[in-house]
Parts: sequence; C-alpha cells; structure tokens
Amino acid sequence: MLIEINPINPQSRLIQQVVDILKKGGVIAYPTDTFYGIGCDIMNKKAIERIYLIKQRHKSKPFSFICADLKDISLYAKVSNYAYKTMRRLLPGPYTFIMEGTKLVPKMMLTKRKTAGIRVPDNQICIHLVHELGNPILSTSATDPEGKVFNSASFIHDFFGNRLDAVIDGGPVVGEPSSVISLIGDEPEIYRKGLGDVDIFE
Repeated sequence: MLIEINPINPQSRLIQQVVDILKKGGVIAYPTDTFYGIGCDIMNKKAIERIYLIKQRHKSKPFSFICADLKDISLYAKVSNYAYKTMRRLLPGPYTFIMEGTKLVPKMMLTKRKTAGIRVPDNQICIHLVHELGNPILSTSATDPEGKVFNSASFIHDFFGNRLDAVIDGGPVVGEPSSVISLIGDEPEIYRKGLGDVDIFE
C-alpha cells in the first residue's frame, strides 16, 4: 500500500492510518531527512524480526531508532548535561547519536554494551508518526541486500512488494547518510561523517 503524505503538513488522518498499521505489528517505509527508512514499533519483537529478514542482517547488529524530541530521548537513553546541550543544538537533524540505553529499550535494540543509535530527523512525517504511536520507531535505510539505496517511494514499493505493509510517499529525500556520533562518557567520537556538520566534535 502506497500512502502519499504531505511532508510539510502531514494529514493527521493518514498518519493515524499508518500508526494503526504499526500498532498491529506492521512494517513500513517512510521518508527521513537522509534516506527513506524501513521501520516498525520498537516494542514489537515480531516486527523487528521481520526487518532483520528483509534486510538480511545479523541479529548481533541492532538497528537505530527514531524519537520525537529531546524529552522522548531522555526516556530511552541516559542523557548527561553535555549530551543534552549537544543534542539541543543539533536536533532535529541528520545525526545518529550512540548512547547508553535505558531499561525501556528492548534488549534486541541494544548492543552488547547496552548502547543504542538514536535519531530525531528533521522530517515532520517521522515526528508525527512517533508522537502518535507513543513509542520510538525502528530506523534502517531502505536498501537492497547489496546496499543499493532507493530514494523514491514508488521504487521501494515495487522492490519490497508485500514484505512491507505500507510505504509512505513523502516526496524526494537527500539520499545521503546521517553523521554517527558516540556521546558515551561525554567523550564524543565520530563513527561516520555524513550529512550534518561534525566540526564541533573534532
């Protein structure tokens, strides 16, 4: 199912339609400020397992997830003063922050070191989905097993077919990855330079 949603003013009726799919354990594709993502409710183990199969990814590599805002992040990650100030300057935006997860995060979303990758994309569709769902949404780029990126909702819809329960068409996206920065121990470490300025961490 391809659902066209306005990226600037997402229609609440359509957002609710997608949230209902997520609540039933559905897997969706949606636009972010970097790539189109594939995701589900992080509280639904079966849905997460479906995404591991779709992405042909080993379970030792947890996926990142999307929060709605800083307040939301503080429920799912241990946020120091330094981390809070840093994220307040940069979010929403094209960054993935590696932080220590709280007990609210399902074990399969955490690394062995109990860390998680957390995003707040500068994309209204994402933010509205997480707000309405009331839980973070898993985030992994919509790629084929070889890593080819799909930047159009119709391509994603055609490629994945019935493996996805819904594909949100939110228009074109940049098609470049986020910058990944670890904030663990208040010692920032750049894991990947992508979109988003990382000069303050160097």
